Amino acid sequence: MKRREFLAAGAAAGAVAASGSSAWAKDYPSRPIQLIVPWAAGGGTDAVARILGSVMQKDLGVPVNVVNRTGGSGVVGHDAIARAKPDGYTIGLATVEIGMLHWQGLTKLTYADYDILGVVNQDPAGITVSADSKYKTAEELIAAIKKQPKGSFTASGTGQGGIWNVALDGLMMDQGMPADQVTWIPSQGAAPGLTDMVAGGVSMVTASLPEAQAMIEAGRVRALATMASKRLDKFPDVPTIKEALGSDWTMAAWRGVFAPKGLPDPVKAVLVKAVDEAYHSDDYKKFMTSRGLGMIYMPPKDAEAFAAKADASFGKVMKAAGLAKG
Repeated sequence: MKRREFLAAGAAAGAVAASGSSAWAKDYPSRPIQLIVPWAAGGGTDAVARILGSVMQKDLGVPVNVVNRTGGSGVVGHDAIARAKPDGYTIGLATVEIGMLHWQGLTKLTYADYDILGVVNQDPAGITVSADSKYKTAEELIAAIKKQPKGSFTASGTGQGGIWNVALDGLMMDQGMPADQVTWIPSQGAAPGLTDMVAGGVSMVTASLPEAQAMIEAGRVRALATMASKRLDKFPDVPTIKEALGSDWTMAAWRGVFAPKGLPDPVKAVLVKAVDEAYHSDDYKKFMTSRGLGMIYMPPKDAEAFAAKADASFGKVMKAAGLAKG
């Protein structure tokens, strides 16, 4: 083919591609969108996904249906998001565990295997016990854990090596104990972990306080402390770890809207706009504030840099706690 013919053919192909992308953007979305949640219904991630989805669908004009895909300490759901067709009809609310699971050898997936549409929430870990526990303060609980043989106390709130497990292990090391001083009992999220604790199955749960709010308000769970730098507005009577133990240890979970890698640019632009507008909507703000859930927003580029930094940080912590493989 001669150069002039080659250039003409290339220009024509480009015009067709541009036309196709434009049409795709105009037609998208034309059917319901699936929003995958890697954790159980009733937990914090599920709650954030449902309010986010309900607000997004007003902007997108199609239903955004939340689907819980649990299992494998979060691997099943995150894998389902990554493996979906990158056409914009399957997205997910990924959690902080995406920067942790690969360090455990549970999956090869990392934040880099997704198109990140935005980070929409961040919550610090909390320390909770059942309402009938004899421990009234974090200081009393930690003192008891130190006195008893390793494994005498049990905890739950997420899968093995998940964010709340790392929060606890880090606190144990911070308090001069082995990382595994408290035996971790894996669960498919905060909701089942809290239910197990109230039933007497575990000694404590280190999930976020917003995830325990319903049980705290019902008088079934007692919050002892939060692993935050300052008290939470929704829980003003709950001290920080600094106040309770004199410790500087902090740990928080975050959640972001992720999509399969390779979204067409026009489709990605539509979804990024929908996530942005949903986050800044009055409905989302009112819900998050009422539940005590942390408000934080990062657009795609900032979110990707944040996820990369978190991934590297977790690698260091998890190796020190003996939770990482390799």
